[in-house]
Amino acid sequence: MNYGYFDDENYEYVITDPRTPVKWVNYVGDLSFGGLVDHTGGSLLCAGDPAINRITKYIPQLPASEPKGQWMYLKVTRNGESRLFSPFYTPTLDPYTRYECHVGLGYQRIISEFYGIECSCTIFIPDGGQQEIRDVRVRNLNREPVKLEWTPVVEFTHFEALKQFTNADWVPQTMQCKAEMREDGSVLIRQYPFMRQDRQHNFVTTNLPAQSFQTDRSKFLGNHEYATWQHPRELDEAFLSNYQALRGDNIAAIRHDLGDLQPGQEKRMILQVGQADAGKVSEVTEAFRDPEAVDRAFDDLKTFWRDYLSVFRCETPDPAFDTMVNIHNPRQCFMTLNWSRYLSLYQLGLGARGMGFRDTSQDILGAVAHAPARCKTLLRKLLSVQKSDGSAMHQFNPLSMEANEGDAREEGEKLTYGDDHLWVVLAVCDYLKETGDQAFLDEEITFYDKKLPLEARSRATVREHLTRAVTYTRAHTGAHGLPLLGFADWNDTVNLPGDAESSFIACLYGRALLELIELMEFHGDKSAALTYRAWHAEMAETFHQAAWDGEWYIRYFTEEGDPIGSHRCDKGKIYTNAQSWAVLAGFAPADAAQQALDAVHTHLNTANGIKLSTPGYDRFDPKIGGVSTYPPGAKENGGIFLHSNPWVMIAETMVNRPERAYQYYSQINPATKNDCMEIYECEPYCYAQNILGDEHPQFGLGRNSWLSGTASWTYQAATRYILGLRAGYGGLVIHPKLPSDWENVTITRVFRGATYHFRIRSEKGDVSYQPKVVVDGEAITGNTVPVFAAGTVHEIEVTCARTLRVPAYEIEEEVK
Repeated sequence: MNYGYFDDENYEYVITDPRTPVKWVNYVGDLSFGGLVDHTGGSLLCAGDPAINRITKYIPQLPASEPKGQWMYLKVTRNGESRLFSPFYTPTLDPYTRYECHVGLGYQRIISEFYGIECSCTIFIPDGGQQEIRDVRVRNLNREPVKLEWTPVVEFTHFEALKQFTNADWVPQTMQCKAEMREDGSVLIRQYPFMRQDRQHNFVTTNLPAQSFQTDRSKFLGNHEYATWQHPRELDEAFLSNYQALRGDNIAAIRHDLGDLQPGQEKRMILQVGQADAGKVSEVTEAFRDPEAVDRAFDDLKTFWRDYLSVFRCETPDPAFDTMVNIHNPRQCFMTLNWSRYLSLYQLGLGARGMGFRDTSQDILGAVAHAPARCKTLLRKLLSVQKSDGSAMHQFNPLSMEANEGDAREEGEKLTYGDDHLWVVLAVCDYLKETGDQAFLDEEITFYDKKLPLEARSRATVREHLTRAVTYTRAHTGAHGLPLLGFADWNDTVNLPGDAESSFIACLYGRALLELIELMEFHGDKSAALTYRAWHAEMAETFHQAAWDGEWYIRYFTEEGDPIGSHRCDKGKIYTNAQSWAVLAGFAPADAAQQALDAVHTHLNTANGIKLSTPGYDRFDPKIGGVSTYPPGAKENGGIFLHSNPWVMIAETMVNRPERAYQYYSQINPATKNDCMEIYECEPYCYAQNILGDEHPQFGLGRNSWLSGTASWTYQAATRYILGLRAGYGGLVIHPKLPSDWENVTITRVFRGATYHFRIRSEKGDVSYQPKVVVDGEAITGNTVPVFAAGTVHEIEVTCARTLRVPAYEIEEEVK
């Protein structure tokens, strides 16, 4: 069963049935002003931090039939009979003739037909805008004239989002609405808590004369305890009561008499919902009363996305692969770059989570080619919450730049996550390869110290920040010589007391060292490169001796020296990440690398993706922590945690097994799940965080969509490792690892302002061999296409190998 289809020509997914298994959403705007819009028009808007400056009330736990944040009503009168319905399906749930929700790039367009009325509503936020625009057009499809009324409704929440749910006395006493009638007959509704009356106002307005308005929820519904949104009683009256609420549940409902529409006639209305300084609301709303200004803003949005996606385009024999790589995966990477894990229907943005240091570092990896300037800004913020000892704060608020230790604060004993600081090494090096902005290494950035004002904090160059990151890990090791876990590593749910050790952190440290070796060699700093090579060799030997378990690598050691992720364990015998990252770090000897990845395939792979570990823990164990709070097969406890799947894909390409890499990619590609939504349930146009594993009775159910590191890493796996095109300091490195039936692939890549057109032809052979590369008709030595001047266009012919057999293991050397 499916609920829609992919329209690649228009860069959209089109939902054709509003009765999806769960709410399917899209993102509009960004963290400065924006939020979520669901497939039935509901919206969760905020300006800045969604925990402390929220605008619309969106409660995901309510049934899908309940409206959330925003919706609208149309009242059609024909032959003396009237009918009230919502063109967004909810909350009236009328039978529709046609329903389409076009999930676009930064916009949502809902087109519907009810009772001979066609309604099209395009929802977006102009670039840099302080308001959400709803561009509404209604058309009479009947053969006779009809009278039409339009009533958009917005429900407000308190700006301190959590207090809306925890203080039912104070919040309603503070909420205020005021209405202003404008010269053109339109109404501007201002809403604010009393303490913000002179500072910031939320606003709702339209470009048409208003017949009447209402700002009190109970009066709109009908002053009845059991009244519902399905048919507000005040809409049966000739007019809304024009009541300005000074307390209670604030809404903005504005009723418009659109008059008689002749057959085929169309009316256009513009709705604005936003927030501005109290004295600037009128000015902010004025520009978008003009439909032409709305059209220009929407064209600007389309231009932004066209340019963003033009950085990387491919054409392969797999349409589902192309759909994700060309459109939906890079779009999701941009949203994670903007929102981190701040606000979704799963992470509700009610607390102080903010942006994660680890999360944001990885998000940069998936978006740096498309949005390098935004990534540089975030890198500065990340480095400024690194501590002077080289470790990092776990999360920060990007507006105030206040940082904290995340969930580690609950324990108190260990406040540092053992892996956070290492991720930024990968992110900075990626930025340098993509942009060539080597001067960034010399930029001085402060270290974080919450006890000191910004001007009193110590500073160091970006290069020194990176050096301190790896030095910190090298200095904090345990009994086996592996890095200390701290409160947790990437797997937040395994929290081991005392000086527990993490093989994952060892591998991430190894990968960071490989990046620094390559960087130092590019800069001609042979001394630093030799030092980092020695550190890498030292940890590689320590890691293999301590963590090799005979068939795979151990994941953790407790302070007492007991292994976790070992054949000796009753539960959690094998963990995926210890196997993939051993290869990514260059730590695994040839035979062990292949054997470890084979163990993943044998013990952890399923039809819906690779599980994080197995078997699942079957009861709560406070000694191992949060992982055992989930039942077997859910989330980190034997679930298919999708973030870790692309790491195995990458590792398989590095051991020259492209068939397995592609198999793993296809297993979790949401575009391939479009016909089994009764099982998967999540949006087919973005990656989820997790899928329930085969130990769970709901095996295959997806959850926690959109804001997941899965987006960044799957994009990297597809573009840099399967297609094999990645940025290097000296140019674009091309080494495809294509599945056996892909004979021809084309790629267009914009790199440092130049455009590169790759035509890749594959022949049967050993994929470990370097491809043959011809640039503008001239064969080159090696497989690095040089940097060309911005604005130039170049043609590259690539001949590479593909094979059905599993070749003798030979890991691709990452550092030359």
